[in-house]
Amino acid sequence: MSAGLADDDRLTIEQQVCFALAVASRDVIALYRPLLEPLGLTHPQYLVMVALWGQTGPISVKNLSTVLKLEPPSLSPLLKRLEAAGLIDRRRDPTDERSLLITPTPPGQELRHRAATVPNALLERLGMSLQELESLQTALIRVIDHANTPITPYP
Repeated sequence: MSAGLADDDRLTIEQQVCFALAVASRDVIALYRPLLEPLGLTHPQYLVMVALWGQTGPISVKNLSTVLKLEPPSLSPLLKRLEAAGLIDRRRDPTDERSLLITPTPPGQELRHRAATVPNALLERLGMSLQELESLQTALIRVIDHANTPITPYP
């Protein structure tokens, strides 16, 4: 605690969970940059490709936006750039012309092999054990879940 603050004063920058999360997010994402540059990917593009690599077939933009917790209008420019780079195909769903299906191209699938070193390199750079990182991820998922739980109005 800083001098002059009451023990129960939670209005310090050090005690704001939003501050710690924002700084951690910015700093961790920055660690990805040198790992992703040789792959020709930005961090958001990397997340799209990781989500696609986890699929067994085409995925709709709507479902991909749900997986990535991004609105389709935010996802669309990422998909256009990945398509222009030859890493994904976007095509209309033959059963629903309003829906776009996304699939990695052969070069997009091949990129997965090159990207396989990224998670371990990041783990090493963070200086954390796999167990520590998994515990952190579990805690963050709980934070996300609770933050997205609708608030019940008081009676």
